[in-house]
Amino acid sequence: MEEEIYDVVVIGGGPAGLTAAQYTARADLKTIVLDKSPFAGALGLADKIENYPGLLEPVSGKELLDIFRKQALKFGAEYHETQVIGVRLKEDPKEVYTNDRTYKARAIIIATGAMGRKPTIKGEKEFLGRGVSYCAICDAAFFRDKRVAVLGDTEEAVKEAELLKRFASLVFLISPSKELKVSEEHRPHEDEKLKIMRGVVVKAIEGDEVVERLVLEDLSNGEPSTLQVNGVFVYLHGSRPVVDFLNYEVDLSDEECIITNNMMETNIPGVFAAGDVTCVEVRQVVVAAAKGCIAALSADRYIHGRKRRRYDWKTKA
Repeated sequence: MEEEIYDVVVIGGGPAGLTAAQYTARADLKTIVLDKSPFAGALGLADKIENYPGLLEPVSGKELLDIFRKQALKFGAEYHETQVIGVRLKEDPKEVYTNDRTYKARAIIIATGAMGRKPTIKGEKEFLGRGVSYCAICDAAFFRDKRVAVLGDTEEAVKEAELLKRFASLVFLISPSKELKVSEEHRPHEDEKLKIMRGVVVKAIEGDEVVERLVLEDLSNGEPSTLQVNGVFVYLHGSRPVVDFLNYEVDLSDEECIITNNMMETNIPGVFAAGDVTCVEVRQVVVAAAKGCIAALSADRYIHGRKRRRYDWKTKA
């Protein structure tokens, strides 16, 4: 069986990544988008978008992302919801590792956004790998018949909590907000295996060799409490570029932004980056989409060995 090699693997399914996929797929480049969650990014969490060119009426961020995704699929791009856990970029073909398989490609476009965070909860860093995890699909089986907590209020956190229910004896979904930031169709319901705690923050993760309990605070009254758990899955968002899976294979700035030139080219030939992961000064959907377009143009030029970029996407060069 011949090994499948894509022309372009796009890591990230936000406006930059999906725009890049639209352009590369329309240019007859075999393209796949690897996306951790279809609505987990900054745009997916936006309640209302009304200043994107071409929109006559406001839409939610999820609706706009869905349009981006359908356009990419219409032009022939593939889309796979999965978490990228590593890469090998300095050899050809380049490799992207996920939990279920390895993807090989001639070019890579990184568009993972900037909602990452460093450990901020007391004990989070110390218990990483000893009860603290950031990937339910990776580690759920280690917590079979145990009590676990999921921290977060987004659709991503809810989906991970539902996955953990298959293994854990009891899952606590701990939301810092009073209302979960999910659509009605994804709204979770409490049952014998899922308990939802709203308006609660985790102040500390404690234990001896492994996680044993959480120190909580009720934001409505400041009351502290403890919760006995064996594992903690953290899905809280920050504003740092999401680059942990790269293992410093591409050049990063002091702020851990991917460094590119004006054509979205990184220091590694055939590897491009677009959107908030490059720490653009203006974080707007239209800017991210434009950067994704530029990355696609550059990837096409790289793959075909052109000295000039092709701007007429209706005909072949």
